[in-house]
Amino acid sequence: MEWAGRRVLVTGASGFIGARLAVRLAELGAQVHGTSRGALGWHGSGPGPREVHGESGRRGELHGHRIDLREAGATGELVAAVRPAVIFHLASEVDGARDVSVVRPTMESNLTSTVNVLTAAVESGCRVILAGSSEEPRPGNGHTPPPSPYAMAKAAASGYAELYHRLWGLPYTIVRPTMVYGPGQRDTAKLVPYVTLSLLRGERPRLTSGAKLVDWVYIDDVVEAFVLAAESERAAGQAFDVGTGAKVSVREAVELLYRIAGAEAAPPFGSAPDRPLDVPQTADPGPALELLGWRPRIELEEGLRRTHAWYAGQAGIL
Repeated sequence: MEWAGRRVLVTGASGFIGARLAVRLAELGAQVHGTSRGALGWHGSGPGPREVHGESGRRGELHGHRIDLREAGATGELVAAVRPAVIFHLASEVDGARDVSVVRPTMESNLTSTVNVLTAAVESGCRVILAGSSEEPRPGNGHTPPPSPYAMAKAAASGYAELYHRLWGLPYTIVRPTMVYGPGQRDTAKLVPYVTLSLLRGERPRLTSGAKLVDWVYIDDVVEAFVLAAESERAAGQAFDVGTGAKVSVREAVELLYRIAGAEAAPPFGSAPDRPLDVPQTADPGPALELLGWRPRIELEEGLRRTHAWYAGQAGIL
């Protein structure tokens, strides 16, 4: 796909992955329209479009739209107005809590909004790249049932995408990242920013036993997977894991962060309870390599060093 001048829509463009993806597409020369329910996270962006200079003299644009994708009418109107060739649907209520209070918010934000986007895409004739969850039932986790309301809503959204494909020929691809980390993650409740900022502030983090096995994948590698998924015709109607395929426990990742930070104290594992029904989030990267030519580039230690350096520069702000 030639991105120069191509219109694309990135929902959830104020989020960790969405913001990075929007900028990356603009660097490739695309006219990127990003959505958010709140302020967009593009540094230096004003009320109008922001011009982005990318590789080999390419120039793209970033346009922001404030919208609630749970509203079907507003979603359809926006897609009709933008006329995107591709919709990257990343807008999501990310909450892995095992609490009945999160069932409705995650269902409305992750399922209702997806159905609205899929419907608008069918009506406009564009392609959709969906951000799935590694906690959906899939070969990489032995088709384990969704362990949380968030994962259940994501699994249902994937089912609807497949239905829209079978009934109305919607070309879709689902990209399922495992545990994404890296510079720019402003949700400081997530493990890597939480532990990193705790160490930078001289605070003692509250940690689980650290026994959970996680497939850690760097943000830039994930963004590249989304771009390649949109470029590949072979990816239509497919779902891909995006991760390294390596199982690294939370304990090992935290200990590595402590070494990078030069912390002398031992991590206080067991000071917080483990979450129930946690399952390993290991990817099977084979299909992504075969059909997209994608493979992870950044090793965990290098990625955590980059992440620690970024947060060290932001410690007075976050």
